[in-house]
Amino acid sequence: MSYVAAAEELHVTPAAIGQLIRGLEDALDVELFHRASSGPSRLVLTDAARAIVPELQAGFDLLSTAVERLKASKARITFTVTVPPAFADKWFLRRVERFQSRHPYYDLRIDTNGKLVDFTAERIDAGIRYGAGHWSDVVATFLLRDEFFPVCSPTLMSGEHPLKEPADLRFHSLIHDMSMRTVAVFPTWRSWLQKAGYRDVVDCDRGLQINDSAAAIQTAVSGIGVALGRTSLVERDLLEGRLVRPFGEAQACELAYYIVHKKDNEDAPAVVAFKEWLISEVGTP
Repeated sequence: MSYVAAAEELHVTPAAIGQLIRGLEDALDVELFHRASSGPSRLVLTDAARAIVPELQAGFDLLSTAVERLKASKARITFTVTVPPAFADKWFLRRVERFQSRHPYYDLRIDTNGKLVDFTAERIDAGIRYGAGHWSDVVATFLLRDEFFPVCSPTLMSGEHPLKEPADLRFHSLIHDMSMRTVAVFPTWRSWLQKAGYRDVVDCDRGLQINDSAAAIQTAVSGIGVALGRTSLVERDLLEGRLVRPFGEAQACELAYYIVHKKDNEDAPAVVAFKEWLISEVGTP
């Protein structure tokens, strides 16, 4: 009810407020204010104006709330994901920058514990799991499936016993990935050699046993032996020449990587963004 107060709030002069009021009344063809006799800067609402104040105030409040929500949407949001450690090391982490570029307001917090976590207790928003895709506590969306094949350092392709055919494996150390040793369908040197027809030629039980997939691959990169590589874990090492595929067909596996999240947050913007980004990354180097 004051020219001066309104002018201060709108950062204009009191004279400009007077012009705005007159323009508003002319546009509506309704008198909104009585000019009080006590002073030129005082205003008094007419009955018509007073009747619509509650609706106008509710509208202004709603507009203010909408603006604040819009501002809040630009605030950074922490988004927690769980990823198997080897998959994080060899596939996921080098792609994270592309997620951040596409969604700059999400800050990823990445858990690479390696164990199945309780999404509610650990406050996990989404994640990646390796398995058959059946977990009662989460919704699972297929991401990608690996094939398994021998990989080694290029240095083993020459020397006293160069790797030219599977039979040559008997001269080199086999590197065993023991991270899934309790899962019967997970490919091993025994299953690969049997399928390749060399089960009786090469002792499939000897060699190094390592309980970490990424470490098994890195051991092969070092030239210490031959590992049974998995597509997603060796693709960059193959592309950049740290590993080679000396021979042999790839062995399929029914296990796969899945995007997982709680059942009640499937439509959460962060979860949708994370899923769409992950799926778009499949097949990219």
